Amino acid sequence: MSTTTTTVGGGTITLTDEELGPYVTHAGTRQWLTGPGLPHESALLGFGALREGTGLRRVAELVADAGVLAQELRDQLVIGSLRTLDRDLESIVLDGTTGEISTTSFHRDPGLMDLSPLAPSLEALLRFAEATEELVESRGRFATFEGRVGPKPVAAMTSHLTSHLTPHVTSQLTSLLAARSESDEVRDLAPYWRMAALIRPLARIAGPGDGLALKLPPRLLDEEFGAGGIMRFEEVDFPTTLVHGPTRRFLTEFGLPEDGFMFQLDTEVALPTLSEYYAEERPGYLTATELPVNADRLIRLGQLLHDTSLVVDGTTGAILCWSEPDRTLRPLNADISTLAFTVWLIHREKALDARYDLTESYAQLAATMTETLATVDPIACDRTPTTPDDDGWRYWPGIFEDQTSGTLYA
Repeated sequence: MSTTTTTVGGGTITLTDEELGPYVTHAGTRQWLTGPGLPHESALLGFGALREGTGLRRVAELVADAGVLAQELRDQLVIGSLRTLDRDLESIVLDGTTGEISTTSFHRDPGLMDLSPLAPSLEALLRFAEATEELVESRGRFATFEGRVGPKPVAAMTSHLTSHLTPHVTSQLTSLLAARSESDEVRDLAPYWRMAALIRPLARIAGPGDGLALKLPPRLLDEEFGAGGIMRFEEVDFPTTLVHGPTRRFLTEFGLPEDGFMFQLDTEVALPTLSEYYAEERPGYLTATELPVNADRLIRLGQLLHDTSLVVDGTTGAILCWSEPDRTLRPLNADISTLAFTVWLIHREKALDARYDLTESYAQLAATMTETLATVDPIACDRTPTTPDDDGWRYWPGIFEDQTSGTLYA
């Protein structure tokens, strides 16, 4: 089955009644596709499957062995995709009979494919995406949050977005609302929007810093990890090559989690440069020529996962990761403040997962975490190579996406 889409002014995609044929019988959906239509694309949604002229196609037409598909999947119509920073994430599919919208991921084994609910209708899908984009950009319904940071604005943004994503609940269950809590309404949301309401506002926990990217709330890490779990350094712990003042102040006044799950700090000895670490702790493991050319100014803060060292450039304050297996130095975070935000974000997500089952749709959660981190620290998620040896792989997006490592599970 293939149709030709009709594209009209304003970047809108519409279909004719003839193009919808017998595949879309739901009256409201037919009216929407022949009337208001769909946008070419947005930050969250892409409708390339229609824009490129391939038209409405059934899932069963797009897999090699349609016979093993679950019955509920076969006649779903592929209309677009969820979008993440640099690629399409999952396919958006339409039930032509009910008008409901779901997502699915095409798999080598079609028998492993399933559906994840996304929205009750096309109109709701576009409304949900618009509200989420306004939250991220602090415009429209979220314009009043511009410049507001901290725990209270974060909580208010979650509540505000939830109220815009669940109007059908509010209108249909008015008499029961007194007995419902906000957490009940969050659980009513499809997984993708549940993550949007709970995770995306976390980017507003901190505002711009002085000399660092962020000014975090004073006790943010203490409250998250426990005061006893925070390591604050003393001047004697720093090598002379750590000349970046804002980094020194952050490590002495604010500190880092001693065991942030994603890394372990070196706390037994004064912080060594990368050269000193290999000379004193692992003599003979790497030669001087195998280390980065600026290893004498890279201070090793601790150990990340996967044989990777967490280091800070003592001159610029940039946070990097040094991979022993492939002898590559890559950007990790913009600076020490966004590193602290990252480990806080992961710890928060795990607590939210325990309550709201965010990992129910793992790929969507990984994308939401990456997009939230990129809002605060684009360097952490920018895959543009920075050196000839840099392959563009980035640590945080990489471990978010690695479901087998279990990073995001509670």
